[in-house]
Amino acid sequence: QVQLVESGGGSVQAGGSLRLSCAASGRTASTYAMAWFRQAAGKEREFVAAISWNGGMTDYVDSVKGRFTISRDNAKNTMYLQMNSLRPEDTAVYYCGADSTGVILIDRSHSMNAWGQGTLVTVSS
Repeated sequence: QVQLVESGGGSVQAGGSLRLSCAASGRTASTYAMAWFRQAAGKEREFVAAISWNGGMTDYVDSVKGRFTISRDNAKNTMYLQMNSLRPEDTAVYYCGADSTGVILIDRSHSMNAWGQGTLVTVSS
């Protein structure tokens, strides 16, 4: 079973940058596809980005393309989300998830096997 812990959230002004990290534990963590989701206050959780187990495939929601970059370092069992040109509408709790099948790369509604506890990102105008 994979366990996930996010870090790196915080407060930033519009146009600024943050890098989120998601540390995974578990013997098979590096074999999982992983993804970032976010949930703004009063809204449903939404897909942000996903990455295959080896980093060879990525997927992004249109609203973050060109601004966010997902990556992973399997030697460190850690996934990252570099967020640039942040906007107030990016304000949300960001969650990382792990998917043992890799289906998240083609189906953004696919259920994840594990979730982190979330990290808050606040972007002020």
